Amino acid sequence: MSLEVSRKKLEFDVTKPRIIRTFSAMLMSCASIWVLAGQAAAQSAPQPAPGDAQLATAPTIIRTIQVQGNQRVEANTVASYLLFGPGDPYSEERIDLSVKTLYATGLFADVLIEPRDGNVLIRVVENPIINRVILEGNKALKTDKITDEIEAEPRAIFTRANVQSDVQRIIELYRQSGRFAATVEPKVVQQPQNRVDLIFEITEGPVTGVKRINFIGNNEYSDKRLRGEIATTQSKWWNILSSNDNYDPGRLEYDREQLRKFYTDRGFADFRVVSAVAELTPDQENFYITFTIDEGEEYRWGDIEVNTELDELNNEFLKRIVRIKSGDIYKASDVEDAIETLTFAAGTSGYAFVDIQPEIKRNRDTKTVDLVFNIVEGPRVYIERIDIVGNTTTLDYVIRRELELAEGDAFNRILLDRSKNKIRALRFFEEVEIEETQGSAPDRAVVKVSLKEQPTGELSFSAGFSSADRFLVDLSITQRNLRGRGQLLRFVVRTSANRREIDLRFTEPRFLGRNLAAGVELFDITLDFLDEANFRQSRQGALFSLGFPVTENTSMGARYSIRKESIDVPALSCIPQIGGRPLNSSLCDPITNRPYDDRLSSIFGYTFAWDRRNDPITPTRGFDMRFSQDFAGLGGDVRYLRSDFTANAYRGLAKEVIASARVSGGYITGWGGDPIQINDRFFKGNFDFRGYDTAGIGPRQMRNVPLGNGEFAQIRDIALGGNAYGLAAAEVSFPLGISSLLGSLWVEAGGVGLLDDEFKSLEGVRIFDQGLPTETPEFFIVDELSVRAMAGASIFWESPFGPLRFDFTKPLRQFPYDERKSFQFTTRTRF
Repeated sequence: MSLEVSRKKLEFDVTKPRIIRTFSAMLMSCASIWVLAGQAAAQSAPQPAPGDAQLATAPTIIRTIQVQGNQRVEANTVASYLLFGPGDPYSEERIDLSVKTLYATGLFADVLIEPRDGNVLIRVVENPIINRVILEGNKALKTDKITDEIEAEPRAIFTRANVQSDVQRIIELYRQSGRFAATVEPKVVQQPQNRVDLIFEITEGPVTGVKRINFIGNNEYSDKRLRGEIATTQSKWWNILSSNDNYDPGRLEYDREQLRKFYTDRGFADFRVVSAVAELTPDQENFYITFTIDEGEEYRWGDIEVNTELDELNNEFLKRIVRIKSGDIYKASDVEDAIETLTFAAGTSGYAFVDIQPEIKRNRDTKTVDLVFNIVEGPRVYIERIDIVGNTTTLDYVIRRELELAEGDAFNRILLDRSKNKIRALRFFEEVEIEETQGSAPDRAVVKVSLKEQPTGELSFSAGFSSADRFLVDLSITQRNLRGRGQLLRFVVRTSANRREIDLRFTEPRFLGRNLAAGVELFDITLDFLDEANFRQSRQGALFSLGFPVTENTSMGARYSIRKESIDVPALSCIPQIGGRPLNSSLCDPITNRPYDDRLSSIFGYTFAWDRRNDPITPTRGFDMRFSQDFAGLGGDVRYLRSDFTANAYRGLAKEVIASARVSGGYITGWGGDPIQINDRFFKGNFDFRGYDTAGIGPRQMRNVPLGNGEFAQIRDIALGGNAYGLAAAEVSFPLGISSLLGSLWVEAGGVGLLDDEFKSLEGVRIFDQGLPTETPEFFIVDELSVRAMAGASIFWESPFGPLRFDFTKPLRQFPYDERKSFQFTTRTRF
């Protein structure tokens, strides 16, 4: 029999499920049987003599119990749910409860208990087993999304009540996705051995959008302004990436709260949403949503007071740190911010448990709000115990060494927050929560560190494309938490159009059990700048490093690297030309006019870091800076001193809106008579300076090309890099409100320059002597440490194919020989 022919539609009574009706009928039948049996027994029994009235009829004793109708469920299993057994007297109450118990198991569609002269017959009809769950007609919602929400699944027991519940769940899923016309019709296909295939036939219907959102009662703010504050949006053809342009009752409640926050943060203390009504159009394709609001009057802050019993703090000090000022516009969120500030201040003085109760009094005559914070003093608290939970991989001591508090110390809120940031900075955990609870005594607290591990090992192959590096291929094996000890082990093979790299790195964060990070790195790197600067560099070597904290917010790192370097240049570049100079003297030994031989570099360096960010991952306040120097020349063939400086500052302007500023600079100088070779200079552009190509700014070799009639044109040749650079940038990042898109607006400025004099002169150098005037050189070098400026916008998208970044740029100040790039993008996919 075909599937279509054998389907049977399930009918449901919306007022009473069938199983309930069956159960009720069964109870009535049982009751009738017992009543009739009781009446018959009463009629057939001999009437006692008047003197024997005190004698009672002996109860019937149950001799046997038989079960009929069971297929999968064993008879002993059925008997185990009964509240009576052989040898027990008849009890209507126990039989009634036994019927209810059997129904409650969900194993049976029907149950009937029949007494027969001391024998009890139990007839059962088992519920079928679900063989398959089939969804038909679902296109807008994936099958996995629906099956995750419903209870029906293969090998589960089939009941009509559960099916009806699943139908409602599916309909609710479609309503949440904006399809209010969706219908679901359940059907079953009988299979052998009391099994069924359960089929949900889904008619999705059209997407129900939001045609318009109206506001009634708004005098201070326009409808357009208020629409921008709620999550629900009106349906527009260009809003294809938005999922908020459909009606969702849950989201509507959220919108009510958003409106309340908006108005109460702008002085309207009496604001309320009178109603929020959604009306469906007759064609069931759109909703009209209407908010009726009562704005009330605008209030300002009146008297602000702080009363406290804390010995370490006084009222005036606490009042000064509260940012609420009399006369300012009333803002409800200021109260929570002030409570947080006062709690933090109390925590810094060792008071872990303080009760801050704000008293708010509205003065309707003066339209002011008086506010009093009452702070009840609690005992000084000491840490009794520190419990760490959730670290399934990371060893306890790895976490405890990041804590700035130990058991027995006085409780300190600042140190606790710092400890949380240090644990988060490990990047071993997806979630980090630290909370305190009452200990064994009023002055004891238990600190609980709750963690949720995230994967720290990674075996990945990434491929991508960018406008800068063209193709990218990245194969890496990384374990940032080796054996749960916090050690880093990484092996990387990376290749792109400009770079090929093999790197093996190991870092021990607590070398010799001390707060000292030690690492070793082996590398083989090839950089290809033939198109940009006419050379290719290869580098092989090793790096040894040590790092340690100096103070709470500062750290130092020392390193030593030894590496072999070689430079490949086109043979033509170092052939002496007319005038005795090579074509590209910057690539050649200034004494021999030959390409540089392989060099051995021995480099000592250090880095000083200062970090005052409030969060190590997504900072909204504070700054960080790094200053480093590398000294080459204690052994090896290269002698120079290189200095670099970078600083960043962050400021949160609003929720998820962050402003940042960055400055960086560097300078390299040779010593012992050595000039700075091209592969040691600074090259900036691409993501170092958006809007410019790789090595797009800085000193450059130029060429005069004759056009005839004594005229010639100047064209760009190769980039030479510089001995110094300075860059600055300012940026504001913000969510775009669509999916996972982020945007930013930015401006950058800076320059690169200051070549050594040995590489600046190309007088008399000619290779294509094609009629240029004698006084006009064929090649010349521009070296201006001049400031360029660029403005632009960027879009970031965590797409299903990997992170995408798009940069759109507009020059504010540039030079003709710069290599510009108006648009660039990067993507990478991990699989």
